[in-house]
Amino acid sequence: MRYIKWLICFLFIPVVVHAQQSDSIMIRKIFDQALTSSQCYQTLTELTTKVGGRLAGSPQAAQAVDMMKKVMDENSFDSVWLQPCYVPHWVRGEKETAYATSDGKKTELTICALGNSTGTGKKGLEAPVIEVKNYKELDSLGEKNLKGKIVFYNYAFDERYINQFTAYGEAVEYRWAGPSRAARYGAVATVVRSMTSAYDDYPHTGSMGYNDSFPKIPCCAVSTMDAAVLSSMIKFNPETKFYFRQLCEMKPDSVLSYNVIGELRGSENPNRFITVGGHLDSWETGKGAHDDGAGCVQSIEVLRIYKALGIKPKNTIRAVMFMNEENGSKGGAKYADEAKRKKEDHLFAIESDAGGFSPLGFSFTGDSVSINRIMQWKPLFEPYHIHEFFRGWDGADIGHMKGYCKVMSGLSPDSQRYFNYHHAASDVIENVNKRELELGAAAMASLIYLIDQYGF
Repeated sequence: MRYIKWLICFLFIPVVVHAQQSDSIMIRKIFDQALTSSQCYQTLTELTTKVGGRLAGSPQAAQAVDMMKKVMDENSFDSVWLQPCYVPHWVRGEKETAYATSDGKKTELTICALGNSTGTGKKGLEAPVIEVKNYKELDSLGEKNLKGKIVFYNYAFDERYINQFTAYGEAVEYRWAGPSRAARYGAVATVVRSMTSAYDDYPHTGSMGYNDSFPKIPCCAVSTMDAAVLSSMIKFNPETKFYFRQLCEMKPDSVLSYNVIGELRGSENPNRFITVGGHLDSWETGKGAHDDGAGCVQSIEVLRIYKALGIKPKNTIRAVMFMNEENGSKGGAKYADEAKRKKEDHLFAIESDAGGFSPLGFSFTGDSVSINRIMQWKPLFEPYHIHEFFRGWDGADIGHMKGYCKVMSGLSPDSQRYFNYHHAASDVIENVNKRELELGAAAMASLIYLIDQYGF
């Protein structure tokens, strides 16, 4: 019996080696195609310059839907369609203004309203401002010291983290839940230091959420440069006051919008699906180049590469431009709901929503046995400096498929510069590197190729 096992292993080794060589050759072709004939950067340029920022429910978001559908139609994918979803309709209104007053002297500050925040009213809002570094300091002050005041959350990124997303994960809590935590003690508004390690004068917006148990108070972000200014003023004079005016509001009625979907039909398993996607909406303070126009054009590029190389996928591969990730995630929820309603078989989903920077690897969630299988392909990616295969996270939009899709993944690019531009006016095409954008598309196309060929 022992000899039979050895014979089987001996005969199997050449098959494995040949498969690895064949896969290596195909991955090389995928990268060559992306780096020489990609449409990524051109499409992203048109999206960001002709449409610009694309807040869900806005006319610009509707223009982006039409544009991306046209792009996929022009690529002659097997199917292209719009999937309806209703999205919240928050509007920013006039440009925000702010200043701090100390000893009768006004110092103008650069701010922007946080997404989903209430406004201050036309006259604006002014009150004494109190700086806190964390919730422990907030709670220690209590209602006695905070009632009628504006809370300034001056929580900086922890620079010790190599992965900037870890620093963001800690800091963003003060943007998301900070207003209600302060309102609990009678605060009338909050200001949060922008979610970035960059020291500049760009305020970074982003979504916040209210706890209905407490008053809904207006909240804004201040640039990191002006956070330092405001902090210094408070230290010099604890009686410093903060004034800001923002006319943002959440409209009562939701707006009909769409996910944009294109697919290449599977030759063997047309009713089994692999999804690759990014979110089409963006904050309108910038142009949504890295967040997440990059992920959208990379996802379309995966399908284009397949067609260009004549690859016939075994399973149906979908490119999905999700709507409303930024302030509601209605597109991701709708896609998952429809998949479950139709009882679709979803094998794998991957999202690119971490910027168009050089890809370092992938993060995975889902079935452990299947993830272990994927880990074995890591050597195929190492020639392209892609070496991080780890369990951790996937994506906000595909996250709605948890428990339904077998394995989910997030493209993991270099994070060092992402939060320089994230949710800020600096998120423009000029800050996207064409080659890095293309490498990300090739990385996803290669991983999808292996999963499509071999499954789990």
